[in-house]
Amino acid sequence: MKDKKERAAYKYKLSGNVQDSLTAIVLLIPALFTVLPIILLLTGSVMDQYELKGYLNSIFTDGLEFISWKLMPDYPTFENYGKLLFFSPQFFVLFWNSIKMVAWILAGQLLMGVPAAWAFAVYKVRGSRFLFAFYVVLMLLPFQVTMLSSYLVLDRLSLLNTQPAVILPAVFSTFPVFLCYGGFRSIPEQLYEAARIDGAGEGFIFLKIGLPLGKSGILSALVLGFLEYWNMVEQPMAFLEDKALWPLSLYLPEITWARAGYAFCASIITLIPAVFVFVMGQDYLEQGIIYSGLKE
Repeated sequence: MKDKKERAAYKYKLSGNVQDSLTAIVLLIPALFTVLPIILLLTGSVMDQYELKGYLNSIFTDGLEFISWKLMPDYPTFENYGKLLFFSPQFFVLFWNSIKMVAWILAGQLLMGVPAAWAFAVYKVRGSRFLFAFYVVLMLLPFQVTMLSSYLVLDRLSLLNTQPAVILPAVFSTFPVFLCYGGFRSIPEQLYEAARIDGAGEGFIFLKIGLPLGKSGILSALVLGFLEYWNMVEQPMAFLEDKALWPLSLYLPEITWARAGYAFCASIITLIPAVFVFVMGQDYLEQGIIYSGLKE
């Protein structure tokens, strides 16, 4: 009897291990396709121009043969990084442009979006639910739908070809309001009522209760906002003509076989801040997703 139980337990454990292995394999396949472009960028950034020419020659000569690639260069070099970091002032100008624009956008979203989300979540007045639903509809509109109206307004305000033309529309985005709203809605209403009974004002409740307990939604909005606006392409292309005002996401040198490694290096350096912010804010992103799914 004991042997039968042991055999049954062994078979159950074996089947569980097989199922776990199959699940891991199924999940690793899409993960590999996701990571592979980054691996190609890394290897390409440390190849010299002659090795890259041998691999990419068919692209630049309109050849019909397939390109080849190695995950480990034959002659690794950091020459491309040196040229980019020490002999490319334009790269640093655009890098600083990205820092400024993203910082102003996130600061403006905190100033505008957080109080708006707090008002929607805490104060129930007539029409507030309809107005918030309207906010959600605006959030679903892609940039291509609002581009023309934004262009006309910015032109009327004489802001075209200035960085505020990119910053101001993003400051009034509805997406951070939606995320912060979920964080504030997760706070029990009894806390507000108890604070009001104790004589606390609305400003005190917002600063001492709302912000500390709703910080997960706020931080998730900041993380997603950084990832979105650090990589924005369409807005600066539509509203900025002067290339000296462009963000780093639009920095792309004239690519030839001699400068392909240079472009690989620029892509890697552009990717580093986004990866860093994503890793540091991953927990807050998960909580923000949870809050966005909360029902009224």
